[in-house]
Parts: sequence; C-alpha cells; structure tokens
Amino acid sequence: MASTHTYQQDPRNADIKININDELFHRDQAVISVFDSGFILGDGIWEGLRMHNGVIPFLDKHMKRLWEGAKALDLDLGLEKDQLKRRLYGTLDANNMDDNVHIRLMVSRGIKATPYQDPAVTISGPTIVIIPEYKNPDPTLNHRGINLYTVYVRRGYADVQDPRINSHSKLNCIFGCIQAAKAGADEALMLDPHGHVATCNSTHFFIVRDGEVWTSSGDYCLDGITRRNVIDLCKANGIPVFEKNFSVMQAYGADEAFVTGTFAGLTPVFDIDGRTIGNGTRGPMVDRLQALYLQMITNQCNDDRR
Repeated sequence: MASTHTYQQDPRNADIKININDELFHRDQAVISVFDSGFILGDGIWEGLRMHNGVIPFLDKHMKRLWEGAKALDLDLGLEKDQLKRRLYGTLDANNMDDNVHIRLMVSRGIKATPYQDPAVTISGPTIVIIPEYKNPDPTLNHRGINLYTVYVRRGYADVQDPRINSHSKLNCIFGCIQAAKAGADEALMLDPHGHVATCNSTHFFIVRDGEVWTSSGDYCLDGITRRNVIDLCKANGIPVFEKNFSVMQAYGADEAFVTGTFAGLTPVFDIDGRTIGNGTRGPMVDRLQALYLQMITNQCNDDRR
C-alpha cells in the first residue's frame, strides 16, 4: 500500500523546532494542554502548506481559507494575516529550511476551564501551532500510481458539517481512510448524499474522458487550493474542464484519473475498486497537467520572491 502522503524519511526531522503560540520548542518538548479545545473536541481549523525554494506558494489563498473557516466557527485568531505569515517564515528560518518542506498550520479555539463544548468556557486565546518537516513525496507514485476504494462513508450536507471548512473534526474522512485501508486500497473514494463522486479522504479526485477533465461539483468537498489551481490551469490552457456530478461507473470508464493535494501535487490513479483505469499507466493528460502545475509553482515562487 501507498498513499499520496507517503514520503521519504529524513533524519533532520528529529531535531525540528515547532512553533506554539510564537514560542519555539524542540519536537520532543512541543506539547499543548489536555484542556485545549483541539484535543478535547477537535474544535479548530488547519492548513497544509509547502515550501519551495524559500517561498510558500499560494499562501494568500491558504490564509483566505483559514480566515473564512475561523469566521464560520466564530473563532478570533488574535492576529492579522501578515503577522501569521511572518510567524510561519520565522519558524522556517529558525529551522534553516528553504526547500522540500511540508508545514502543518493548526489553530484551535484555545484552552478551556473544563472539558465542555461551549466556546464560552474557553479561558485563553487560540492555540496556534506550526509544524515544519522536511518531506518529499514518494517519487515512485508518479509511475506506479495509487488505487482507490469506494467507501460507505458519505460527504454530507453543509447543515450537518460543512465540508468546505478545513476543520480538525475529520472523523468521516478517518472512517473512509480505515475502510479503504482494510480493503487494501491507498485512499478512499467518497460519494455525496446523492451517490455522485465527491472527493477522496485526503485529496481531490479528477477523471479524464475523451479529452475532458472532470471533477466533482464541489458542493460536498473542501475547495482545495491545488484542486482550484488545476481547474484554473485547464481553463488557461484550453483544456475542457467541468465541475459536475458523475458516477463511480463513469470513473471506472475514464481514460485517466488522478488526485490532487498540496503535498504531492498531482498523483495518477490506476485502479478503482479493482477496475483498471485506462491502460493502467500514466496518461498524456496527467503528464501535461503535472508539467503545467510545476511551472505554476515556479512562477508563483518567483513572483513572491520579488
């Protein structure tokens, strides 16, 4: 088994410094309270970021999503976007990091006076944690692909738990991940309440049919940064792209399939529920979009560095 989050081990990660509320701690000493809202309830939001050549590309998009999630949860981050950006880069500088770095930025509501869900019993400001690690995606995934398994766990309606919020509460995704792993798959393919393909448990899903790129309507998934970048790349390069409802059967019959995410970018999918996708190898659309995406990252880093 593999996954889009399979990575190459790096011994430097044993000595990283983790930022907790603007204080740096060796990873062995980085702790939070058992009364923290994130630990007690999963009450918080997060972002996954990458650093390439000294720059965190698409950082403004990640900040916009983080602030929208915070507003939805009525959570005051206690600082401005520029302050958080400086804290991120300061943490990377303290670790002497400039490339091939994955960053988990986590924000919880803060420490509670007692283990109870009401935000009114929160007695501190938010807990903001920045964990930077040296992480390179497993390069073999580009050629051996991943396999998906369609799970029983659905992506639900916004009035139950809005899937557009990148919250710490990820039990539905974890259930999907477990079911897929028990079935011998790398990741879960999750449907929406109507039986249409929605997304995967930790990545976004695309198929290619007759030269067209399809992804879900987006009504039941996080609006992923990489997902949106790929859609924009298709539009900018004359590739027909559609956000639409489609079935697992249509995914089985696709010429190509791939998933997207901040960590690994684009990763080809060769198998869904035991059905080989296309001829079971990388296809021309994945090759083209992967090249366009890598160039997009390079351009973004060059623009941000100026």
